[in-house]
Amino acid sequence: MAKRERVVRMSVEQPLWRALTAYRVLTMVYAVLLFVFTRDKFERPWVAVAFLAVMSLWTLTTLPKVAGAAHCTRRFLVADLTLALTGILLTPLADADAQTHDGSTLPTIWTAGSVLAYAIKGGWRWAAFASSLVAIANIVERGDPSRDTLHNVLLVWVASIAIGYVVEVARASERTLARALEIEAATRERERLARDIHDSVLQVLAMVQRRGTALGGEAAELGRMAGEQEVALRTLVAGGLTRTSHVSEDESQGAVVRVVEEPDEPDGDDPADLRTLLAPYAGSRVTFSEPGAPVLLPPAAARELAAAVGAALDNVGRHAGEDARAWILVEDWPDEVIVTVRDDGPGIPDGRLAQAEGEGRMGVALSIRGRLRDLGGSADLISVPGQGTEVELKVPKARAARGKAGR
Repeated sequence: MAKRERVVRMSVEQPLWRALTAYRVLTMVYAVLLFVFTRDKFERPWVAVAFLAVMSLWTLTTLPKVAGAAHCTRRFLVADLTLALTGILLTPLADADAQTHDGSTLPTIWTAGSVLAYAIKGGWRWAAFASSLVAIANIVERGDPSRDTLHNVLLVWVASIAIGYVVEVARASERTLARALEIEAATRERERLARDIHDSVLQVLAMVQRRGTALGGEAAELGRMAGEQEVALRTLVAGGLTRTSHVSEDESQGAVVRVVEEPDEPDGDDPADLRTLLAPYAGSRVTFSEPGAPVLLPPAAARELAAAVGAALDNVGRHAGEDARAWILVEDWPDEVIVTVRDDGPGIPDGRLAQAEGEGRMGVALSIRGRLRDLGGSADLISVPGQGTEVELKVPKARAARGKAGR
């Protein structure tokens, strides 16, 4: 069964909500302690005590509201900002000298938490609205605002708008990343499906076309129809489908690889011996060289690597000629497995692979390189005209094991 990609989205703004939660608690404690140490200067301390009690109770009971965007509703934001504005405007009532010196307001810097909640929730426009109201309240509370008051008001206004803008940019980046991950997952799944189509349906249609043309009569008409369907399906695959199996021609058509019965797939999570999957490819014109000890890989990785070898041998049968021979060499290294498929055919002319991909013939691109890429490996093709072709397939063992664990 094909592995399905799962896109996990992480909210880039969640750390901001956690920081805001801590900020509100710390500034609440700061406001209370500031009053305790300066309570002698208040003419009506009971006003400050009443407000700070309400503010503290509100802060602690509404902590879940600032735990994330989903819980931070507009109604909460309005109530929270109203409480902050009320505290600012009540300051002269508690301290008659508040308008004659640059002392702190009752909520002090706790007010900035309300503005930041607007910024994180709604972006820079919401931040500008909330900070403007706070600025007006501070100016009204001071009566004749000093330069320090105006400086502090401007600082909160600019900082909140900047944070709101950063949040909007982060959200846009998060949406772009999520979309890119979805496209990548869908593309990888389509490539897997297209490899299956290439290795099975397309090769069968090509074989029917050649056989039908050779037999003539009604078979020739069937061959022509199969050829048309092959062209149409290749166009569809090139435009976006994907995945694979192994089907090839028999020796009567000059193919090096015969149609073989696929070996049983390993059960469960036990490692599979790659040698047993590659052994059926050996024949009169295919020499198979293997290590004396089992070459163990996760079952899915072993099947994909064997299918890539099958695709390489199919290309030998189709393009190297009837008398071509092929060799399969398996090397088991401590950190990777290397399988080399070499033939003594005429080689591949320069630019032929790019031309084949443009025509929708994507055997090398999808059936071989696509499989190895999904395993974290690589497929290197070396071909010299007149001296044959060599395909080297590498699969790192650590990456293959991780791929198995993530299934």
